[in-house]
Amino acid sequence: MLIRILFAITIVFSSCGHVFAQENAYKIEVFKSQRVLNILNSQNTVIKTYKIALGGNPKGPKTQEGDKKTPEGLYKIASRNEKSGFHRALKISYPNSQDTQNAKKNGVSAGGDIMIHGMRNGLGWIGSWHRLYDTWTNGCIAVTDSEIEEIWALIPNNTPIEIHP
Repeated sequence: MLIRILFAITIVFSSCGHVFAQENAYKIEVFKSQRVLNILNSQNTVIKTYKIALGGNPKGPKTQEGDKKTPEGLYKIASRNEKSGFHRALKISYPNSQDTQNAKKNGVSAGGDIMIHGMRNGLGWIGSWHRLYDTWTNGCIAVTDSEIEEIWALIPNNTPIEIHP
């Protein structure tokens, strides 16, 4: 009897994971003021939500290198770095042509290397505590190591990402 129960539990949990893994991610939406990252399917339905941490100066759009702001606007996942200084990183296509043009007009560098990433390597044990302060990234979008593993598996390169204030 115990073996049947364990078998049934195993089937239920493995099939739940399988259904989630089969869901196709279509878009990422980030709401900076709410500290939330949503993954949406092709019907624009949220299939997964993550709480996030941002850079040390999160209000307003990124305008130049070193301002510690997370950009705002429409971008895409440009590439991925499995050997990042942080537990996996998905590179966001910042700066776009408008960001570069605005920075040039202001005589500054737009910056770059904006990522969705996990914890700094070796500090994964901090887990969700990282969300207490926005000061530890330079404008990136940070999640826990286990969350970046999920996002990494769901999000292919070129997935659109819209970052809202």
